Amino acid sequence: MEAQIATTMEEHCTVILEKMSQLILEKMPKADYSSLFNDFVESEFFLIDGDSLLVTCVCEKSLQPGQSLHFFYLVERYLMDIISKGGQFAIVFFKDAEYAYFNVPELLTLRTALILHLQKNTTVDVWTDFSRCLSEEWNNVLGQSCPYFLIIADEGLNNEQTHLFNFVVIQSWAVKVNIVLFSGQRSDILRLYAYFMQSSHSKQMFFKKFEKEIMIAYKTLILQLEKYRDLDLTTLFGDLKFNNMVEKACETLSLLKQLWPEGSDIRRVLSVTSCSLSLEMYHRFLENREKKASKQTGEGKQEKGNCLTLKDMEDFCKLHCLTVAFQLHLPLSQRARSRFITSGWIRDLKNVFKMKKWCEYFILSNVHMFEFESLNLLHLSDLSDKPLLKNIAFYYENENAKGLDLDVGNVIMKEYVHLWDTVSKLVRNFDVGKPFPLRTTKCHFLKKNPSPIKESSQEKMPNLGFIPMSCNLVDEFAGDILKDLPFLKCDDPVVTSLVKQKEFDELVHWHSHRPLSDDYDRTKANFNEHSKDPRQLRSLQKYHVFQRFYGNSLESVSSKIITTQGVKPKKDCSKCRGSKAHETKADIIARENKKRLIAKEEQKEEEKWNTLSFSIEKEMKRNLNSGMKKLEEFLKSCKSNSVKAQAEKVGLMAGLKAWKDHCRAEGKTTKDLSIAVDMMKRIHSLLDKYSELLQEPDRKLIARCLMYLGFEDLANSLYPTQDEADDIKTTKKNNKYSVGIGPARFQLQHMGHYLIREERKDPDPRVQDFIPDTWQRELLDVVDNYESAVIVAPTSSGKTYASYYCMEKVLKESDDGVVVYVAPTKALVNQVAATVQNRYTKILPAGEALCGVFTRDYRHDALNCQVLITVPACFEILLLAPHRQNWVKKIRYVIFDEVHCLGGEIGAEIWEHLLVMIRCPFLALSATISNPQHLTEWLQSVKRYWKQVDSAMGKGTFSKRNAGSHGRHHKDQVRVRQSYKVRLVLYGERYNDLEKYLCSVRQDEVCFDHFHPCASLTTDHIEKYGFPSDLAFSPRESIQLYDTMLQVWKSWPQAQNLCPENFAHFKNKIVIKKLDARKYEESLKEEFVNWIKNGNEEQARMVLQKLSPDFHDYSGQMLNFFPNLVEKLKEMEKLPALFFLFRLGSVEGCAEATCEFLEKKQEEKRPPKADKEAYDMANKLRKVKKSLEKQKIIDEKGQKPSRRLDQSIIHEAEHNYLLKSLEKNLAIPQDCTYADQKAIDDESLQMVFSRVKFERKGTILKNLTRRGIGYHHSSMSAKEKQLVEILFRKGFIRVVTATGTLALGINMPCKSVVFAQNSIYLDALNFRQMSGRAGRRGQDLLGDVYFFDIPLPKIGKLIKSKVPELRGQFPLSISLILRLMLLASKADDPEDGKAKALSVLKHSLLSFKHPRVTDMLKLYFLYSLQFLVKEGYIDQEGNPTGFAGLVSHLHYHEPSNLVFVSFLVRGLFHNLCQPTYKGSKYFSEDVMEKLVLVLANLFGRVYIPAKFQDANIKFYQSKVFLDDLPEDFSAALHEYNMQVTEDFATFLLIVSRLADMKQEYQLPLSKIDFTGEECEDSPLVSHLMSCGEGRVAVSPFVCLSGNFDVDLLCPGVPNNVILHTIGINHNQAPVLWPHRLDSRGRKMPLNAYALDFYKHGSLVGLDQDNRLHQGAAYYLLKDFSLTIKSISVSLRELCENEDDNVVLAFEQLSKSFQEKFEKV
Repeated sequence: MEAQIATTMEEHCTVILEKMSQLILEKMPKADYSSLFNDFVESEFFLIDGDSLLVTCVCEKSLQPGQSLHFFYLVERYLMDIISKGGQFAIVFFKDAEYAYFNVPELLTLRTALILHLQKNTTVDVWTDFSRCLSEEWNNVLGQSCPYFLIIADEGLNNEQTHLFNFVVIQSWAVKVNIVLFSGQRSDILRLYAYFMQSSHSKQMFFKKFEKEIMIAYKTLILQLEKYRDLDLTTLFGDLKFNNMVEKACETLSLLKQLWPEGSDIRRVLSVTSCSLSLEMYHRFLENREKKASKQTGEGKQEKGNCLTLKDMEDFCKLHCLTVAFQLHLPLSQRARSRFITSGWIRDLKNVFKMKKWCEYFILSNVHMFEFESLNLLHLSDLSDKPLLKNIAFYYENENAKGLDLDVGNVIMKEYVHLWDTVSKLVRNFDVGKPFPLRTTKCHFLKKNPSPIKESSQEKMPNLGFIPMSCNLVDEFAGDILKDLPFLKCDDPVVTSLVKQKEFDELVHWHSHRPLSDDYDRTKANFNEHSKDPRQLRSLQKYHVFQRFYGNSLESVSSKIITTQGVKPKKDCSKCRGSKAHETKADIIARENKKRLIAKEEQKEEEKWNTLSFSIEKEMKRNLNSGMKKLEEFLKSCKSNSVKAQAEKVGLMAGLKAWKDHCRAEGKTTKDLSIAVDMMKRIHSLLDKYSELLQEPDRKLIARCLMYLGFEDLANSLYPTQDEADDIKTTKKNNKYSVGIGPARFQLQHMGHYLIREERKDPDPRVQDFIPDTWQRELLDVVDNYESAVIVAPTSSGKTYASYYCMEKVLKESDDGVVVYVAPTKALVNQVAATVQNRYTKILPAGEALCGVFTRDYRHDALNCQVLITVPACFEILLLAPHRQNWVKKIRYVIFDEVHCLGGEIGAEIWEHLLVMIRCPFLALSATISNPQHLTEWLQSVKRYWKQVDSAMGKGTFSKRNAGSHGRHHKDQVRVRQSYKVRLVLYGERYNDLEKYLCSVRQDEVCFDHFHPCASLTTDHIEKYGFPSDLAFSPRESIQLYDTMLQVWKSWPQAQNLCPENFAHFKNKIVIKKLDARKYEESLKEEFVNWIKNGNEEQARMVLQKLSPDFHDYSGQMLNFFPNLVEKLKEMEKLPALFFLFRLGSVEGCAEATCEFLEKKQEEKRPPKADKEAYDMANKLRKVKKSLEKQKIIDEKGQKPSRRLDQSIIHEAEHNYLLKSLEKNLAIPQDCTYADQKAIDDESLQMVFSRVKFERKGTILKNLTRRGIGYHHSSMSAKEKQLVEILFRKGFIRVVTATGTLALGINMPCKSVVFAQNSIYLDALNFRQMSGRAGRRGQDLLGDVYFFDIPLPKIGKLIKSKVPELRGQFPLSISLILRLMLLASKADDPEDGKAKALSVLKHSLLSFKHPRVTDMLKLYFLYSLQFLVKEGYIDQEGNPTGFAGLVSHLHYHEPSNLVFVSFLVRGLFHNLCQPTYKGSKYFSEDVMEKLVLVLANLFGRVYIPAKFQDANIKFYQSKVFLDDLPEDFSAALHEYNMQVTEDFATFLLIVSRLADMKQEYQLPLSKIDFTGEECEDSPLVSHLMSCGEGRVAVSPFVCLSGNFDVDLLCPGVPNNVILHTIGINHNQAPVLWPHRLDSRGRKMPLNAYALDFYKHGSLVGLDQDNRLHQGAAYYLLKDFSLTIKSISVSLRELCENEDDNVVLAFEQLSKSFQEKFEKV
């Protein structure tokens, strides 16, 4: 019966295990492959599963089993990489996970050693207290620590371990922890990329649904594993169970403690105890075997098989002790030269090893029980070295036995004897032999092998040396290191074979050297500028009208007409401001005229006020709120100060009257303080802005108001009153008018955001529209002096103003100077272009334009404009194009917006190239850089370089230029007057405060709690780092902190001084300003830090705790409440709002759900008969329309009796009435839409709508827009995005859901920002960029930030995290170097071209202040040149040859571009592209599909995790896994890869001399050092460690597993094989492996999305089968289509044979792929 139950349980268990693995496999291809710690200085907290880390490193290809030091090196190298990128993590080892190693006890020992090593020798946080992932304790810990993700392996060493990993995955998803896979991880200098599997609602529900089954399955699995383990132990140890073995181990340890009371090294302890214990166990094993055998003999059965004798076992243990003696006394430098024996162990040793490893495990896991006096655990990482054991065993069995007798050496001998003596004392059941001779039996432990020693010969490695080159650029950049490098002789076969191999016949008609058109020529021009076609002109006109309309939505400034004024000699501003002495007559007349104009304006304003004042006062009496709104509107539009002061007084009097009435009516109940706030606002205004206009009665009025509010001291300080004694008496008597708190507290708590900002009063003649702040004036000075600047100021603080001033200056100077504005995204480009076109108009010579645009999608007037707006990649194309240099010389200024993209994930190196290549001054703007000083220093060093270049070149060129045409005179003055100074301008103050709120769902209602910024801090954080520099409080948050501090510590000594009423900057101030409040905040922060420093940490902790909001975690899916959240914000008047979500599906889904919510609401309100009425009216309307049309026809025939005329009028009236009624019936009620109908007129709305008529999402967007909703993400077209942007800014759309695309500088200010989804992309940088949108300058004094469905620890992290420092990327690539060589040799002005190329090479941010990196980059540069010479893209003089143009044109796709051209040159495409019959120009579908297959293997590669191939999933439309390349292509690719790998390995050998060998002999994380004196006195050591050759570029730790330089030639060598301090690895080699292998050596298949799409043309198919989101797939396909087009155009330009098959085939493919793509 029991057996039956067990079987049923196991079956159930199998079913649920299968379900779990199926769920995980299905979700795998949908995993995001992205960078793990985006831009956090410290990443979010995450977990690493310790067993996954162990398994991943153990399966590393280069590691030999039993080499523990190499294993520890791999673990530490991985962890060190994560820590250096800012990773903050803990490693967790579950106790139950041990069961999975029942059949590999060796790994049990390794696991135990790893845990001990990480705990004792590193600072890594290791968690080992949890028995299993399904326990209550584990759940609680996850709830408290909120890890963002858990890194885990997708496959274990056996099925059982894989199931255990699956349990962890499923449980993590259930508690909203995301999963990251170890498989397929890739690391570069700044980032770690991995597969990221998000926890979603469906995954959480899976766990809930099957929770019971999952629990049972887990228990069943563990019981099963326990059974396996016990079986394994029984075969080795007989009747001794697990616990008996633990006792035995403890006995041995206590014996040793008596022998070695003074303690020892862990390696010695483990070797002697494990040897003695395993000898005893083996003795026992043999005894049991004999008993069994005699029993069987008695029964007539005989067991076959022989096993080692006890003497053999002793010999084996002696070898082990000698190995440990070697480990103890040889430094790593010597051990890394060890011979590598390839023979395997004999089969009979299998049980011996198992037994020995179990003994090691029992001892190591109980070593802590015996507190040795000093047990040195430093070398836990070096407990086992099987390759060394083999080396020693081989010597004794083969060489020593044949007569080679080498002395062991004194030190090692002593050590060995000491170890063996201890073993013999520990073994008590029998006598063990003497230490010598080492081998007493004839048994060979190693199998026979014809070539037992791995050769490290250099034969396979190519000849070391560079091909000699004679090229100026090379000498100038790398000249200093050339002399130390090996060069090949001229007669070396490598050099002689460079003589051009003859290209194959088909390419006779190809002119590979013909200069190709560049991306500029190929980018679609929106309009042909010279066309006379009326349709073209009409669309051009439409474009300009729309751009102005778009620009107007961005800012409502009227267009400025600019005329060229030439360069004005700069006046000394300081003098001109002060002196009025030499005024000419014209000046006097102008001044008088200005005075007269001002007086006239004043008079106008006064008349306007007189007309309006009556109605405003009347409105205030009726309803104070709406009256005040009208008053505010008037004040905004009014320009005269005296009139404003009058209006403010009227407002104040109305407020006073309302306050009195209110207080009389309310009596003692709570008062509505908003009236008091209004009064104080008026008082602030009058006293701060118009104080010089105030008369005595006005002061008296203000004093009276203050008195009524209960601020007597302030009233007396302003106007000491005597005659109003009665009034005061009454006020004092009942105190019924007082607000009940002090004036300072009142202003901070209730009118914090109204406090007056410090603004300058003195206008700046350079700025007309507003009065700039001091820091903004500094920017204007920078531009006036032609200097460069790095500008760091918060979002919406007005830093872009400088860029428009700069444009204006260049436009006024001449008609040919150019300003280039570089923006990171196309959306931002469109926006800036529209702003410029709206702001400026200028009459220019024919063919010239004011503003141009250049992006990868389209261009417009790009090279004939004065202001070019572009993205970095396109600007780089222009700067690197040799024949565009004359245009480049016209550039006067470059503006880099959002320059922090320099540290971004994609295209960061391009920003670097631009900053170092431009010769003119620049402005670099950003809101978020934490190390602007470093950036400025780097840029200053670049400018110093250009100063030297200019002075060297200038001597030769200036005289030539001046002799040239007269028209160029301006430019030279400017060029000569350029300053080389780079200023840093910092400004930290936001105009409006941001307050943060936490959203939660309680009783199905969305609720908000205020989140005090201090709630994100801990006392430890404050003690370590202080308060973050940009953690600002709003004034009421400062008061809240003060009150909490007082509440927690009643006897706080500073309480009086920091009380708002006593604070020095507030005392007796009627007008407290924003700056005073900021000083109060600083004082509070300082005092709080002192609490922590001076031992009041407990109180400080309580303050932080009290300030933390109540967090209510909601178990369901919060996004279901998204529409309720929006509705709630509308009720609170917090719209317009931006809602940031990070998944495309959610962005669209939430917008659509909100729209449905409103439609449903309207449906419920609609009268039951309304639909029928609408239907009837529509029918009637149709009939009336028909009769009207009939009437019209009759009228035209000329019969016009008067009756008919009446009839026609009646029909017309009826038609209009019906139309209006129908519109009314179908109109959306005001409370069922968020749109503000008054915000935009119908005509403009239709104009915006008409642009998206044919767009993919046009209809959906229009429907949403009518409800005031929109969405915005990267997979939308420009027109769709513009619709949302314009209508949001105009105020029509008031709810927008968006991804991070809106974070980068898009001008979409709003009242509130909501973070409604957690993501890896929600990092410190994006948080600041996104939350910066809240609070519109000039409209909102306060911005609100809401957190909806974001875990509490994450919110804290976002608020307190610093923005990351900008660090350089690896700056060079083969294609870039080819482009630089092209520029240097082919530029219009060769000197200038060379200077630019040199600047890029010399000034990478990575090498700034790091000379070692500079040397490494020089060597990489030389390697790249070697590669280019060998491939035939440049000659030995550095001039481009062959298909260099095509390679550099496809530079986006390195290394695929290099492979593609090598295929072309080998004639593979000509073999493939055969037409259907001879002479035809058409190719069969089969050829086309093959061509797509080849291209899909090269371009747009998307990998799928290896494990997904195990999934048993049916695909409907797609093939999903991409097939391999056709055979001939595959062979060619292999040949190419081998050649590149060989060269790269040679390069690594040369570059390895830059390694820091001191560091290379240390473990990377624990810094445990393995250097030391080499052992000189032992001939045996010298013999065994004789392989020094061929181990130059490989890490010494990796050499321990027998790896040589030759191994660098294997495909897919992991980067951790190479010396890590040279800063270079295989990522920089231009190889393209047909398959990528993950760390376990499994093949990762490519996603066949491009070929599948070509076959079925369906995005839905790609979503369903290929698991790509439709938006992402659309993006990938667009890129793929552009690549095919680009290749096809290039081939056509290079080939003069009209009928070349390859060109025709690519043209056919480009056309058909484009057609299919356009259909979606």
